[in-house]
Amino acid sequence: MARAAGTLTLAVRDLAVRFGGVAALAGVSFDVHPGTITSVIGPNGAGKTTAFNAITGYLAPTRGRIEYDGSPLTGLRPSAIAARGIVRTFQRTSVFPALTVADNVMIGLHLRGVAGLVDVTLRRRRLAAEESRLAREADGILDFVGLGRRRGERASELPYGEQRLVELAVALGARPRLLLLDEPGAGMTTAEKTTVTDLIYRIRDQATTVLLVEHDMRMVMSISDAVIVLNHGRVIAAGTPAAIQAHPDVIRAYLGSAGDRA
Repeated sequence: MARAAGTLTLAVRDLAVRFGGVAALAGVSFDVHPGTITSVIGPNGAGKTTAFNAITGYLAPTRGRIEYDGSPLTGLRPSAIAARGIVRTFQRTSVFPALTVADNVMIGLHLRGVAGLVDVTLRRRRLAAEESRLAREADGILDFVGLGRRRGERASELPYGEQRLVELAVALGARPRLLLLDEPGAGMTTAEKTTVTDLIYRIRDQATTVLLVEHDMRMVMSISDAVIVLNHGRVIAAGTPAAIQAHPDVIRAYLGSAGDRA
């Protein structure tokens, strides 16, 4: 179905999440436009990951609504949200360490498999054909993220930075239209972050909208089309990287001195 002119990929309106008497999010609203890279930043405890969890169905909002391509997401299970093309990664590496790199990606691809239970039980020709197709697709994804030479190795044998790339490859296997990345550069060296930044650009160029949470301000300001700043569960600023770096509330809450904003 063609997207209506002007439709937002993601619209978050008056989103609130409470844990007992604590407001993790207190009326958050923001937009994510199609074909963009949008970053969510803020101090620890600002509500960034809580927002991701609410968008992807892992947390039920106290109030507010979330819409994707004009249709409501609020109240849907994570599996139903993923089936709509909204895929996420997590702060901590979530690969299957005992499986090969290729088998990790196959798990993501099986979310889109067409073989049914009867096919699996009887090992019909259709299943064999599908497995062959998915294996070729997994190889293509691994080449795309730069891990083609690692396809036969166990995920646990890869260095940390490459394990994060495996996680991205698994997410790409589900063919996301909206990809949520939670701290994609966490724990990486400068060179590894450069690799991930380039990969995020290439993912965006393949018609995938990207929403990410990231603490590395140099990475955020270089990669983002738009930046949303949270503090104490509220949006305190939203705009281009240049506007955010000059915003006095952002400087006080998060970015620090002018030297930190270089």
